[in-house]
Amino acid sequence: MPEQLEFFPIQSPCRGICQSDERGFCRGCMRSRDERFNWQTMDDAQKQDVLRLCRLRWLRKMRATKANPPEEPQQPSLF
Repeated sequence: MPEQLEFFPIQSPCRGICQSDERGFCRGCMRSRDERFNWQTMDDAQKQDVLRLCRLRWLRKMRATKANPPEEPQQPSLF
């Protein structure tokens, strides 16, 4: 993959919701503890990789919540 030049620093994905979920990922940005603590020492390629992983984690979480819709009562047909 060709390398794209970055003109601006990659910003932290932190949203100020600093709570860990049951799997240890931040509920706000979906980073692991190590990813959060080491963000300042990572190079741009590592940060891009973390952002990609965060996006995949968020998508997986959204699919899991949609896969289990609440049970609706079944009403018998009147016709």
